[in-house]
Amino acid sequence: MTALDSRLPVTEGGGLLRKAFPEHWSFLLGEIALYSFGVLLLTGVYLTLFFEPSLEEVVYDGSYAPLQGVRMTAAYSSTLDISFDVRGGLLIRQTHHWAALVFVAAIGAHMLRVFFTGAFRRPREVNWIIGLTLFVLAIFEGFAGYSLPDDLLSGTGLRVAQGIALSLPVVGTYVALFLFGGQYPGEEIIQRLYSVHILLVPGLLLALVTVHLILVFHLKHTQWATRGHTNRNAVGIPMFPQFAVRSASLFLLVSGVLVAMGALAQVNPIWAYGPNVPSQVSNGSQPDWYIGFLIGGLRLMPPWETNLAGHTVSWNVFVPGLVLPGLLFTLLYAWPFLERWLTGDRGEHHLCDRPRHQPTRTGLGVAGFTFYAVLLVAGGDDILAYVFGTSVNTMRQVERVALIVAPVLAFLVTKRLCTALQDRERHLLADGIEGGGVSQTVEGGFTSRHLPLPADRVYRILVRSGTAPLTPGTLHTAPGRPPRRVRARAALSRWFHGGQAEPCVTEGRRKQIERAAAGPSDRPTDQDS
Repeated sequence: MTALDSRLPVTEGGGLLRKAFPEHWSFLLGEIALYSFGVLLLTGVYLTLFFEPSLEEVVYDGSYAPLQGVRMTAAYSSTLDISFDVRGGLLIRQTHHWAALVFVAAIGAHMLRVFFTGAFRRPREVNWIIGLTLFVLAIFEGFAGYSLPDDLLSGTGLRVAQGIALSLPVVGTYVALFLFGGQYPGEEIIQRLYSVHILLVPGLLLALVTVHLILVFHLKHTQWATRGHTNRNAVGIPMFPQFAVRSASLFLLVSGVLVAMGALAQVNPIWAYGPNVPSQVSNGSQPDWYIGFLIGGLRLMPPWETNLAGHTVSWNVFVPGLVLPGLLFTLLYAWPFLERWLTGDRGEHHLCDRPRHQPTRTGLGVAGFTFYAVLLVAGGDDILAYVFGTSVNTMRQVERVALIVAPVLAFLVTKRLCTALQDRERHLLADGIEGGGVSQTVEGGFTSRHLPLPADRVYRILVRSGTAPLTPGTLHTAPGRPPRRVRARAALSRWFHGGQAEPCVTEGRRKQIERAAAGPSDRPTDQDS
C-alpha cells in the first residue's frame, strides 16, 4: 500500500469509496442508459471490423440466396455479409440495434424523472442542459446508424432528411448538395454518416457523459423527502461495496437482456426490404420510435407553400421538420431558467418534488408527452389504418384535432388530479387514517376510529419546496403603477402556482414533525459544508 500510495492517490480515494449513492429505483434509469451505451460501444467496435461504408455498386454473391446476383451498394452487401456470413454477426448487429433503442428510451425516461421531480433546479441547471444534449445526440446517432446499411427503408429516411434540408429557405438546395455530395442519393452521404456515427458523435457522447458524472459526484444526488433526508445532506448506500455490487449486477442484467433481445427478437431485417433504389419507397416505411414524432408532424401539416421573391417556402416540411423540433428543444433547454423566472426561487434544491405538489409543471409535462404521443401515432397511421381497416384520411383528420385538443385536456385533467391528491392528503393530516374500529354515540350515530399518520408519511407530505406567487409589489418597489411586463410576470406566476394546496397544520406542528421525522440515520451521509 505504501508503494502504491507513493505513486498513486490511493489513500485519498478512501473517502470516495464511502460516497453515498441513492437507493430508489427511479435513479437507476440513468444507469440503464449508461450501460446500454457501453453495450453500444462494445458491439459497435465489432461491427466496424466488417462494415464497408461505400456507395460503390457491387453484385451480391453471399449466402442469402434471394438476393444473389442483384446489384447493390457495398454498404448494403457488407451488412448482408455481417448478418449471414460473419460468425455471430447477426446477433451482434441486432443487439447493437436494440441497445440503441433502449439507450434513447432510458435517457428519455431519466429526463422525465428529472423534470417531474424538479431535479433540474439550482444547482443542477448545467446537468439538465448536458442531459438534454445527450438525448439530442443519441437521436441523431440512432438516425445515422440505421441509415448506414443503405437498404430501402433507410434510403426512405434519407430521402425525408433531404426533403427537410431542401425546405430551408434560400440555402436549402446548397445544404442538401453539401450533405449528400451531389444530387440525391449522392456519392458521399454514407461515408460522412459513418464518420459521424463511429467517431464524432460517440466522442461527444463520451465527453458529455464524463462531465455529467463528474457533476453528479460534485453536486451529489437529489433524494426523496423521508426520514433523515434533508436539503443539507445526501443519504444513501456507500459506493463500496454495496453500490458497486448493485451497479455491476445491473450492468450484467442490462447486457444480458439486450443480448437476449438480439438473439430472440428480430429487428431491422434489411434483407426483407432490399437494396436502396432512389426511385422507390418501401411500403409501410416506419422509422425507429424516437424519429416517429418527426414523421407524424410531416404527415399532419397541411400542404402550405408560399412564394417569396422567387423562392418557394414549403411550410408543410419546414415547420414540422425544423421549426417544431427547434421550438420544443429550445423550450426544454430554457425551462430551468423559465421556471426560476416564474417563481423567483433562487435557492438550492436537493429534495425531489412530488409531482402532485407542482400541478402546473406536472400538467405541462403530461401535456407535452401527450403532444408527442399524438405525433408518434400519426407517424404510423398508415399501418394502423391497415390493421384496423379504417380510412387513413379519417385518422389524419382525427389526429389533427387531437394534436390541439388532447394536450389541453391532458393538462387540465392532470392538474385537477394533482389538486385532488393534495386535498386527500389535507384530510388525512386533519383526520388521520381509519383504524378499523366503529363506535356508537349516545345519540345513536356511528363514528369510525382514526389513527394519526406515521411520522414518515407526514414528513413526506409536509416537506416541500413551496414558493409563493410573485406580486407586482415585490417585483416593482418604485412608486407608481408597475410596468406591464411586471404585471404580466406576476400574472404568469399566479397561474404557475395555481393548484398548490397548503396543508392545514400550524407552523409549530410542522417544525415538530420535521424534527421527529428527521432523526439520526445509520446510512452513509454526505453532509454539506
